[in-house]
Amino acid sequence: MLTEEKQISVVIVEDFKLTRVGLRCALNSNPDLNVVAECEDAIEGIKQIERLKPDVVLMDLGLPMMNGIEAMIKIREFSPDVKIIALTSHDREEEVVAALSSGANAYCLKDIDPTKLADVIRDVSQGVCWIDSMVSNLALKSIPKIENVGLLGGQANEQAKIPLTEREYEVLKHLVAGKSNTEIAKELIVSVHTAKAHVCSILQKMCVNDRVQAAVKAVKEGMV
Repeated sequence: MLTEEKQISVVIVEDFKLTRVGLRCALNSNPDLNVVAECEDAIEGIKQIERLKPDVVLMDLGLPMMNGIEAMIKIREFSPDVKIIALTSHDREEEVVAALSSGANAYCLKDIDPTKLADVIRDVSQGVCWIDSMVSNLALKSIPKIENVGLLGGQANEQAKIPLTEREYEVLKHLVAGKSNTEIAKELIVSVHTAKAHVCSILQKMCVNDRVQAAVKAVKEGMV
């Protein structure tokens, strides 16, 4: 049996009680996940997050008094390392961009399968950035085109060829589609550890910091 230390602690900030209860029951059915608090508004959520210091926060955007975007900005002031998942029914471009710009590590729509949500929480707790495939194109479209700059020493490096392996290109395609390491592992019939290793190698070779930047660069440069 997993010890408490190995569990991923989660705080839910959601104004609808039925949704909170459903999330808590679904997540707590996983032995490695532990919902430590449920909050019906952002003000209470901020207090509980500061007090409990959870690993992951599930944050609704449409909250009373203070919306989820404002809450994420405040949370980042005192807890820059906590992982925040925007969990919402909003799929408009402005909400996606605002959430990611305000510190969300992931953006999930509320119709996500509970098993999938559990996987996202696990991945995000390990530093993975994740965007629901239903809104990933909105996020990519909204990011301004970056002018061509050199990757090394500020020198121009026009259409530099990135030496990805054939398998890494496969992984990159899944990454652009918004799939988690667990999903990539299932698609390629490899271990999650192997999938994670491929993703890390891709980020290093592409000279980017996270999956979102890799996806943007892949689309902008026509790699996929």
